Amino acid sequence: MNENIKWFAGAVAVVGLSIGAVIYFSMKDEAAPPTKPPAAATPAPEPVPEEPAIKHPLPEAATQEPLPPLNESDVPMQNSLMDLIGKESVNRFLKPEELIRHMVVSIDNLPQQKVAERIRPVKPVPGKFEVGGSEEAPVLNPANYERYKPLVELIRSTDTHRLLATYSRYYPLFQDAYESLGHPPKYFNDRVVEVIDHLLTTPDVQDPIALAQPNVLYEFADPKIESLTAGQKALIRMGSENATAVKDKLRELRSELLAQKPRN
Repeated sequence: MNENIKWFAGAVAVVGLSIGAVIYFSMKDEAAPPTKPPAAATPAPEPVPEEPAIKHPLPEAATQEPLPPLNESDVPMQNSLMDLIGKESVNRFLKPEELIRHMVVSIDNLPQQKVAERIRPVKPVPGKFEVGGSEEAPVLNPANYERYKPLVELIRSTDTHRLLATYSRYYPLFQDAYESLGHPPKYFNDRVVEVIDHLLTTPDVQDPIALAQPNVLYEFADPKIESLTAGQKALIRMGSENATAVKDKLRELRSELLAQKPRN
């Protein structure tokens, strides 16, 4: 069982994050009402697709200072995160390269089966993955849960208003990174809310959590758990108590995100 899941909780703590089921906005073609064309009619112009509706718009950041280009945003973003969660936490938990791009891709992929390790914005969790039980009936050792508590405490204690202010300030760059993934035109903050909603549906799995080892890596023995998405399994692997704390923060973030009103 791949235990490099700290990226998930870090994404939650750093960007405000959020997240649900994969929903693509449809691009509707509005055709003109049928008419009788003249004998030598020219072809009708192609209908212009409608822009997808934005469900959860964010207000513009209060500051009018120009943002750097996305490819030059790592240092400014790191500095803002140091102001938010402290220099020690940034150095301890985050990978410094392509922060915004990697956060966007990781968030977008959480409702999928896998998230590529190379694009995770957070450093691997320290310590060794522990298996309990017997060789015939292995279980997830609860000692693993202690490894995530420092990060979960950071998530719990991060000021939500300041977190969202940082997110809103850099939102145009998050949107740029999201559009660069090649999706149909969509609003990244809507995706964030979708993913939050998805993560909040994660079942609360109590110990002991049975494991299986069909190959080199361990996986959940229960096929219903093993078939869950990368983000949901990450929550389960950190233990029920830690997962509850993360879900509480996600609910708080979701509530704050939905309370945001765009400025006229």
